Amino acid sequence: MEIKAADVAKLRKMTGAGMMDCKNALVESNGDFERAQELIREKGKLVAAKRADRETTEGSVVAITNDKKDRGILVCLGCETDFVAKNSDFQDLAMGIARTALERMPDSLEDLLKLPFGEGTVNDAVTQQTGKSGEKHAIPFYNKLEAPFVASYIHMNNKVATIVGFTKPISAEAGKEIAMQITAMVPVAVNRDSCPQDIIDKEMHIYREQIRMEGKPEEMVEKIAMGKLNKFFKEYTLEDQTFVKDGKISVKEYLKTIDPEVKVTGFHRFSLND
Repeated sequence: MEIKAADVAKLRKMTGAGMMDCKNALVESNGDFERAQELIREKGKLVAAKRADRETTEGSVVAITNDKKDRGILVCLGCETDFVAKNSDFQDLAMGIARTALERMPDSLEDLLKLPFGEGTVNDAVTQQTGKSGEKHAIPFYNKLEAPFVASYIHMNNKVATIVGFTKPISAEAGKEIAMQITAMVPVAVNRDSCPQDIIDKEMHIYREQIRMEGKPEEMVEKIAMGKLNKFFKEYTLEDQTFVKDGKISVKEYLKTIDPEVKVTGFHRFSLND
C-alpha cells in the first residue's frame, strides 16, 4: 500500500523513531499505527539484544535538585559514542529520566528502571532509544540524597557530576564550591570517622607490605603504617582535603567560614571516565 509522508511524520512524532524506520513499520503493518508502534518497539529490543555486550563509555551524567533544595539525584545515561551523547534526543532523554527520578525518588536503579515514563517505563524508553540510534544505551548509575540542603554540580563536559548534602541551608555558591571540590578531588568519605572499614583495611595492608619490603623493623611497621593512613585521610576524606579554590585551608575550615555549625551529611559522585 502507498504510505503517505504525513503518516510517516505522524508515526515519527508518536515514537521519535527515524523516518525510514517509521515508513518501513507502516509498510509492514499495512498502515496500522498501533502495530507499527509495536514493530518499532520490537526493533529497539532486537538492537538492544544485539548490542548487549557493547560498552557504554560515553553518555551524560545528570545531577539535579528540587526547588526546595532538600532532595537531589544523580543519574547517568550511557551510550557508545560521544556523537550520540551530544544528540538532542539523547540529552532530552537523560534529563527526562533525571526529572522522573527526582519526582519519584526510587530506592534503587532497579526501581528507577520500572518507573512509568512516556507510554511505558524508563527501561522501555532506554531500549527504544537504542533502537533509534543503533547504539547500546544503559543506565549504569543512579543514586539519591535527602538532607536539609542539597547542592549539585555537573562538569561542563557532562561526563562527571556530584550531589552533596548539608546539615542546614547555606548559599548556593558555597554548596556548589563543595560539590566542585568533590568532583575534582574524588574523596572516598566525608571524614575519617565515616571512611568505610574495608577501604581502611585495604590501605593498611598495602602500607604494611610496602614497609616490610623496605626492610623496616617489624616493631616499626604499625606506627609507620598509621602515619601513611593519616596522610591518606588528608588526601581522600573530604573534610581533611585542602580546599582547592584556596589552597591554604582544609574543606572543614572553609565550611566554618560559611557557617560554624554546618557539616556535610553525605555525597554521591559519578564519572564516566573513572
